[in-house]
Amino acid sequence: MKSLVLCAAVVLFPLLSGCTVLAVADAAGSAVVYGVKSTLNVLDAVTPDIVNKKK
Repeated sequence: MKSLVLCAAVVLFPLLSGCTVLAVADAAGSAVVYGVKSTLNVLDAVTPDIVNKKK
């Protein structure tokens, strides 16, 4: 069964268009960006004096 899945992956992988790969990369990048933004917003809410230092 594993060999069947492997063969299917080898056959179908070249058929993926460049647009599909770019769309997946874009979605992954967006998830990372929003994850970092959410983390910074939580840190800012919990400790505003550390994130927003007065000069």
